[in-house]
Amino acid sequence: MEVIDRASANRHYSFFLLLLLAASSAMSLASAKTHHHGFIVQATKVKRLCKTHNSITVNGMFPGPTLEVNNGDTLVVKVVNRARYNVTIHWHGIRQMRTGWADGPEFVTQCPIRPGGSYTYRFTIEGQEGTLWWHAHSSWLRATVYGALIIHPREGSSYPFSKPKRETPIILGEWWDANPIDVIREATRTGAAPNISNAYTINGQPGDLYNCSSKGN
Repeated sequence: MEVIDRASANRHYSFFLLLLLAASSAMSLASAKTHHHGFIVQATKVKRLCKTHNSITVNGMFPGPTLEVNNGDTLVVKVVNRARYNVTIHWHGIRQMRTGWADGPEFVTQCPIRPGGSYTYRFTIEGQEGTLWWHAHSSWLRATVYGALIIHPREGSSYPFSKPKRETPIILGEWWDANPIDVIREATRTGAAPNISNAYTINGQPGDLYNCSSKGN
């Protein structure tokens, strides 16, 4: 009789654990969200260092838009290529669990998005928090096609420090006073290192020591 009672108790305990796990999974799924974004890759007039260039940008912005999600969320980004170059987008630092085709390296995980074409990236962020970035992974378009990707803790979870009152992403970059595609093509043709950039940038702006360094110049 005692053996039967123990077996019955074990079954009830196992059933309770299964219910607990199911409830936990359901709560996790309920808190996760799907974020939809549209990226239009296009030539945009950008003025830096006293000169205006037709730079390739996303949504006419340089740097591109900042994406904010929570750990566990799904990101869906439709990229439409209106530029004259092939393009792909890489989500730098994201662990592509079972979604390797969304990683972005040209001719490695996908064919490039040709001019006039489009492609939709879809992936779930699992077990990651922090400030990452996305950028073009085709030729040297990443010189101007990039932006921040901020992953907040899962909803209901706390930061490992006091929650910041305000956050300002800081993106370091470089600026060439030329078409970056021409820069890399020249380096490939000669076998030499690419020409060094004309300025370092913070959030797309050169520092005060450069000519015409005020915002938008």
